[in-house]
Formats: sequence, C-alpha cells, structure tokens
Amino acid sequence: MRIGIVGCGKIVGQYLESFRRLEDVRLVAVADLDMERARAVASEWNGGGAGQAAADDGASVRALSVEELLAADDVDLVLNLTIPAAHAEVALAAIAAGKAVYGEKPLAATTAEARRVLDAAREAGVVVGCAPDTVLGTGIQTARKAIDDGLIGAPVAATATMVTPGHERWHPNPDFYYQPGGGPLLDMGPYYVSALVTLLGPVVSVVGAASHTRPERVIGSGPRAGESFPVAIDTHVTGVLVHESGALSTLVMSFDAVATHSSNIEVHGPQGTLAVPDPNHFDGETRLFRLGGTEWETLPVSAGYAGSGRGYGIADLASTPAGEEPRAGGALAFHVLDVMESLLDAAHSGKAVAVASRAERPSAVPLTGHEG
Repeated sequence: MRIGIVGCGKIVGQYLESFRRLEDVRLVAVADLDMERARAVASEWNGGGAGQAAADDGASVRALSVEELLAADDVDLVLNLTIPAAHAEVALAAIAAGKAVYGEKPLAATTAEARRVLDAAREAGVVVGCAPDTVLGTGIQTARKAIDDGLIGAPVAATATMVTPGHERWHPNPDFYYQPGGGPLLDMGPYYVSALVTLLGPVVSVVGAASHTRPERVIGSGPRAGESFPVAIDTHVTGVLVHESGALSTLVMSFDAVATHSSNIEVHGPQGTLAVPDPNHFDGETRLFRLGGTEWETLPVSAGYAGSGRGYGIADLASTPAGEEPRAGGALAFHVLDVMESLLDAAHSGKAVAVASRAERPSAVPLTGHEG
C-alpha cells in the first residue's frame, strides 16, 4: 500500500520508524502547510535506512503541497496526521480524491464530523482506519487473550486511569490540546476507551463529571516558553462506562494531577484480576492475580503484533480482505468518539447518556512476528 502523509509534526517520526520495517507499506509522499517541514521529513527519509534503499531504486519520497499529494496517482492511502480540528476536512478531501484514509485519533473533533467522513467513505467505496493501533500490540492483545481464555471468569468491572499535570510542560506548541477536539479525554481517552472496548466489548451508556480548573496555561519548553495560552475544554473528566456485556468501567482522565499509583487499566472478574499494560504503548507486561493466590504473576506474551509501533494499523488495514472492517477501523474509532462525546454530555448534564453507536469487538490478533 502506497502511503502519502499529510501533516509533518511531532508524531510523524514514530510512523516513519514503523514504515522502515513494514514491507507491505511504502511511503511515497509527504505534505504539510509548512513546506519546509515536509521537505525536512522527505530529506530525513531519503537520507538513510529503508528510505535510502527506496531512493536508490528511483522511488524517493517527495515533498508536496497538500493539494498535490491528494491528486497524486501513486498514493493509495492518506495518513492524516493533522491537528484534531482538521481531521475531518483532510479526510473528506482525501476521500473525494478516491483515496483510503487512516487518521490519528480522534477520528474527528465531533461525532457529526466523523459521521460525514464515514458516510463519504462508504459512498466512495474506500476504507477508513484510525489510531490508536496500540491495541494491536502484544500488551493489550495478551490481556485480551487472558480474558477470552477465562482466566478471570466473566469480567464484571474495570478501572482506567491517566493523570498528568499537562502537555504544556513538554510540548513546544500545546495549544491544540486545550481547544475543542483536545483535552485529556479526547487526547488520551482514545487509547483507554479503545482498549476497554477491545477487552470488554462496546459501550451502551455512560455517566460522568468534569471540571475546568484553570482559564489559561503556561508553556514550559521550547521557543515559546513562558507564554500563556487559553484553555477552552474540561481538563479533568471521570465517568462510568456501561458495556453491552454488563461490565462497568470507571474512567479517570486528567491534565490536572501530578501522579498516581493506579494501574493504567485493571480488569476484575470473579476468578481473578488483570493488570493491563499502558494502552499508549504496544507492549508491556500483563499481570494476573488469581482467586486464592498469594502474589501477582506475569503472563507470557501470547497474542498481538510483536515489536509493533505506530503505523501497524495501516499494515493490518492493508491485509484486511475487501469488504471487511479493519481492526483499527472507522467503525471502532467512531464508537470510541461517540463514547467520549457522550461522557462529556453526561458530565455537563448530570444525567446518564445512552451511546447511540455500536461497534463489533475487533477480532483478536494472534501472536505475529515481523514476517507476518
């Protein structure tokens, strides 16, 4: 699958690292509103590693304008790495050009925009995929296999916790994290909610609460260090997700707290408890405490794409038979966005909110090495 990237910001390097390892994914072009950034990424790729081999074959990566990339005949899929507010606009333009789309999370800033993307893709007959693909790695997939194998019995509850004092401490341009489409829930929530749906199945309703603690923040690093910027979103969100299976997940997402001893995710059943690794990573230890046991045990890696990284969801999409939904597909991304938007609605209204969308629990990933 021939890939064109739109958006050459901080995250692009992680995708480039994966593309150097994935034989069935070939990067052909990059674009950014800032042409210098696009040229820098193309130069980096063409100057070494797998990119050098491609250049020697006369197929070096080209730096293009966004319009040129969307019109390029040799781009099969547009990897959309723009800011959340631009996700829908870029995705719709790519679909209009007849290209498949794989986007960074969230799928769009709102479910209304996301629905337009999926409807347009269906009418055009192209596929939509979306991060996070961390759920395809050995960490979450090993935990899922433990659940499917009945090691804890039927899951009854889960907890998911992410706290940080804020991205402005390390990100040189953190403004978009604090505008609509950002915030701890929409920024980090996709990792956690996608993992919870992968582990426990879709969500049918939510309740929640949220707070907006400060009207502005101060950038802590880079050329803008010391500059203040406004905060337009809730920075601490908590809620309970009611899964179709009956399991209850308690979610805490915060840009206001310093640290926590809590596991990223724990899943509880009558026969045991699973400590699930960080859903923002592709690997990590899955630990099990059995009923009647005396200590935690680390489970052997038993499922998922081994050694994976950002971009493996695109390779999974490329290998998905025509007409089937990719594991990191648009339907799951829409449901995750719908869950998060519903949770914010519940937090502001003080009432339980039904989640209108449904998504099938993605199929499990067998333990797969690079050669797979």
